Amino acid sequence: MSYLISSQQNYEKYVASAEWKQPLPLLAIESSCDETAASVVIGGRSVASMAVHTQIPVHRLYGGVVPEIASRSHTERIGSVVREALYAAGIELDDVGAIAATSSPGLIGALLVGVSFGKALAFSKQLPFLGVNHIEGHIAANYLTYPDLEPPFVCLIASGGHSHIVKVLDYDCFELVGRTRDDAAGEAFDKVARALGLCYPGGPEIERLAANGDAGAFPFHAPFNESDSYDFSFSGIKTAVVNLMHNAEQKGMRINGADVAASFQRAVVDTLTRKSVRAAKEFGFDTLALAGGVSANGALRRNMQMECERNGLRFCCPDMKFCTDNAAMIGCQAHYRLIKGYRDGMDLNPSAMSFLAE
Repeated sequence: MSYLISSQQNYEKYVASAEWKQPLPLLAIESSCDETAASVVIGGRSVASMAVHTQIPVHRLYGGVVPEIASRSHTERIGSVVREALYAAGIELDDVGAIAATSSPGLIGALLVGVSFGKALAFSKQLPFLGVNHIEGHIAANYLTYPDLEPPFVCLIASGGHSHIVKVLDYDCFELVGRTRDDAAGEAFDKVARALGLCYPGGPEIERLAANGDAGAFPFHAPFNESDSYDFSFSGIKTAVVNLMHNAEQKGMRINGADVAASFQRAVVDTLTRKSVRAAKEFGFDTLALAGGVSANGALRRNMQMECERNGLRFCCPDMKFCTDNAAMIGCQAHYRLIKGYRDGMDLNPSAMSFLAE
């Protein structure tokens, strides 16, 4: 690694500040997909500011995220978003003790914008810099809501691109238990929403429509999800919905969209809940956490809360503002990795595909 010129001295200064309970502010940047975000986090769990610019209105025109448009928007907005975060925290860049940015996984062009901007700021101020895994950030969002939460625990990460059950053994140590074999949960929500004629992003639209539907109207399921595996499969459930809608259209039949949405949502929620609760129990953990964009789904939150109570598990789920992509969760995870000895240099390149550090 080609560390910054004075990074060792400044890195030790940051670590010492944390140990003396007067930690320096950490500036974090998130740009993995369609949110340009920055946040100032102090001591890992105190959020001094959050600034987010969402691109959803633009991508909604195309029914999903267009990578080239996302990258261009990040380039245009990242400077003002970072300035907004610093201003809201009441600090200047000179007051910052370290800088972090999401480096994987995500859209490669979008990641390059955040990592390049973060490295430039770190180089200009000779500050320690750290690239953070986006999925680790989602897990860390729980620390921002529960000050007493510490590893080990099991976490279900459900988002547009990921569906994982993970053992969180330490702040920097993870073990993959189960993952999707095909579509992620959030991806399935988006595709089913499109089949129902709903807007992007599909998750919130499906939840709103499902509120007026009968969750038992259609028995959507995937045989794989009834196996003993901790892995998921949502492609079959999605395809069943699409086929139902197409067949009804060809026959001139009218299908109640609310019933379809409610039945689909129930199938996904039941699968995610059942497998993650079973993993926590069988591996001997007393806490199950939820994270990722799909964690904002009210049906999933309620179902997991109920099942955890029935099985004697503590259930943790981030506040709604920390569920979707944000930079505060990146700052939280960066803090714990920094004080454990991690840091990156100017040769860090983002990765679109990497999973978790183990």
